[in-house]
Parts: sequence; C-alpha cells; structure tokens
Amino acid sequence: MAAIGIDVGGTSIRAGVVDGTGDVLDTARTGTPHDEAALEDAIAGTVDSLRRGREVAAVGLAVAGFVERDRTSVLFAPHLPWRTTTVAERMSERLGLPVTLEHDANAATFAEYRFGAARGASVGVFVALGTGIGAGLLLDGELFRGAHGVAPELGHLRLVPGGRQCPCGKSGCWERYCSGTALAATAIELLATRPEHSTVLAREAAGDPGAVTGRRVAAAAREGDPLARRAMAELARWLGEGLALVADVYDPEVVVIGGGVSASAPLFLDEARETYLSAVTGGRHRPHARIRTAQLGDDAAIVGAAALAAECGGRAV
Repeated sequence: MAAIGIDVGGTSIRAGVVDGTGDVLDTARTGTPHDEAALEDAIAGTVDSLRRGREVAAVGLAVAGFVERDRTSVLFAPHLPWRTTTVAERMSERLGLPVTLEHDANAATFAEYRFGAARGASVGVFVALGTGIGAGLLLDGELFRGAHGVAPELGHLRLVPGGRQCPCGKSGCWERYCSGTALAATAIELLATRPEHSTVLAREAAGDPGAVTGRRVAAAAREGDPLARRAMAELARWLGEGLALVADVYDPEVVVIGGGVSASAPLFLDEARETYLSAVTGGRHRPHARIRTAQLGDDAAIVGAAALAAECGGRAV
C-alpha cells in the first residue's frame, strides 16, 4: 500500500504519494505558514487532497530541524514554529493515520539507500549541498541518529580554524566553504581582489551584490567564466577535504552527494575525488568510498519519509 511523504521546508510544503518501489504517483505543493496551527492545517489539507480516492497506509514528515530520537517530537526547527512539539501524535490524531517524523537529510539518505545511489550499502554517508550542508549516515544499513536524535551535523565540522563566521555561532564550518552559499561567498571574495577575471560577475555585483548567488556562479562556471571556475575549484577542494575527514571517522563504502549544488557535479566532483584521495589517511593504500551523485533529486526526502512511514507503520524503528 502507498504512503504519503511530506517535505516540510521553511518556504514550501512538498508532498507525494509513494508506492512500495519508490515511485512517486502524485504530488502536491503549498506555501509554508509560520503559525503553528496554520502549518498543521496546511499539512492536513495536503494529505487530504492526496489520499482522496486512494488507500494510504501512513504519513511521513521530513523536517529540517532537530527531531527527538524516538521520532515523535520536533525539538527545534529554525524555519518552522514547532518547539518541543509532539507533532507525530497530534497529526496522527488529526489524520487518522500513523505519522512518523524524520530529519529531512535522514529521509533523503534512506531513500537513496532503498532506491538510489546508496542501494545495498552497509556504511554510507549522504551529503546534501544546498544553502548549507545537510547530512545523513548509515551504519550497518541503519540510519544513525545519535544519542539524542540530532546526528550527524557534518556541515558544522570546523575545517578552517578562525575561518568564515557561521550562523551556528562557530567559525570555519565546512558548509561555509562547501555549499551554494559558500560558492557565492568565494566568488565575492575573488571579485574583491581580481574583478578583471570575470567581467560578467563583476558587472552584476556592482549593480546588485545580491545577484552573485551560488546558482549564478555555477551558471557562469558552466559558461567558462575563469573566476567562477576558480570559485568552483575552491568548493571542490573543500568538499574533498571534508569527505576525507568524514572517511577517517566512518570509512564509508559510498558517499552520495545531493542537494541543489549537485546539479553542477561535472564541474567539481572529479577534483573533489582527487583531493579526497590525497587527504584521507592512508592515501592510495586502502579501499576508498565510491563518491556518487544522488539519483532521486528533489524527491529524495519525500520518498524517504514515505518509505520510513510505510516500513514502521508510524512507529519509531
């Protein structure tokens, strides 16, 4: 029987009906209200619209925030109104269906494990390069959530002591050097010293500094812009350095690179692999992780949330 997976983001609620093979049968989308009651109304309305005329076994909610280890409560989500809220119980009572919560990166990791690039791996790491870095970890084929449900925050590993300030309160975090936000920051730093290397980005930055986004830098790199390519090479270097650190700790079989930045993987992934090989302990004298791009794209969190909900019938596993 199908399940509904919902990716509850700070801007939009994206949902889909997912069958047992991971195929998305139908989708719905709406804006994310920032009032608690309105948010739950929006989720309920989305579920009701998708299950009309269908048998649905369970609902999975993927949330960008801290989820209690038993997956019943949202402890904190920076862009959502829930604070230590028993979301699963409340939504289950309202919908008349079992409801399971999961961190959005964990849901995406599970989807790639069941149906995508990490299929069958015993030890795997999922790294979502977007505004920041989201991450998920598989150990012995099971999602690792840590003692309190908030692991793994790989994006906040400190790679550069005294480096760029991070909204988390630390400085030098991995995601400050390897993400869509980081790509834009690197390009702006390069423009400050070498504007002549990119007349296009320099002109855009002069008119509106906010125009230099990670997406715009990636597009310029694809067009052959020298400064944008330099910024992309910096992202590749820091991706490889960070993956080497992660591999030293977890020794994964596979690393899956997802998130919006992964669409530009041909511009940076080979270089990142080389940096990883040179930086990981043991160098070329050990087996190495396969570093692959995600296969399920923007649907990964939806598919994973639905698959987890169907698998556990709304109960934590």
